[in-house]
Amino acid sequence: MTEKILSPSKMKKERNNMQKDKKLLVECMTFEPDKEMLREAFSNPDAPFKVTGILQRKGRKNQNGRIYPDDVLEREVQKYISTFIAERRAMGELDHPESSVVNLKNVSHNVVEMHWDGDDLIGTVEVLTTPNGNILRELFKNRIRLGISSRGLGTLQKSVQEGTAIVGDDFELIAFDFVSNPSTQGAFMAPVGQVALAEGVVKNPISNQWERTDEIVRNILSELG
Repeated sequence: MTEKILSPSKMKKERNNMQKDKKLLVECMTFEPDKEMLREAFSNPDAPFKVTGILQRKGRKNQNGRIYPDDVLEREVQKYISTFIAERRAMGELDHPESSVVNLKNVSHNVVEMHWDGDDLIGTVEVLTTPNGNILRELFKNRIRLGISSRGLGTLQKSVQEGTAIVGDDFELIAFDFVSNPSTQGAFMAPVGQVALAEGVVKNPISNQWERTDEIVRNILSELG
């Protein structure tokens, strides 16, 4: 049997075709920062501002009806740790990016450590002194409830369970972003270890909070500008 050898141009074309089949997968949950670490961050303004919380969950159906198999997410997390975190380029953006590329001008933070606690992926995030990082820091300072969003590329496979899709083995983890409205996609979480799924539009008390978020952001921008 003769092995088929592709030319570099054909290999590139084949990779591009595979990429076209993938879609941008965004999953979001409320970020509950560790309160003690948050207090320490504000008590020492000269030290790097860091927060810790749950970034993702494996093996469970999320608000988008997707399940990330344990082996797939574990593999990508390990790859993310050994490359992006190890090389200090595990950057993320503020709000909902719609690209598979991290836009440097929108960067607000950098993930500096990740580890598993059961099915929960716990991460430590350093808020940077960039324009968006300054906004993110002020939002934390004002106790605004933020969402954390995982961004990746991959295909979906139908499950025998109605309304459920399994994330394919070709999944690639790109980044973790901070977002304003976690109810539109993903799970709402109570303090660590408890989870409640929220569907549809946010109810009034929380939507008022997002309005307050917009007001704080406008004030910060006017001060910076």
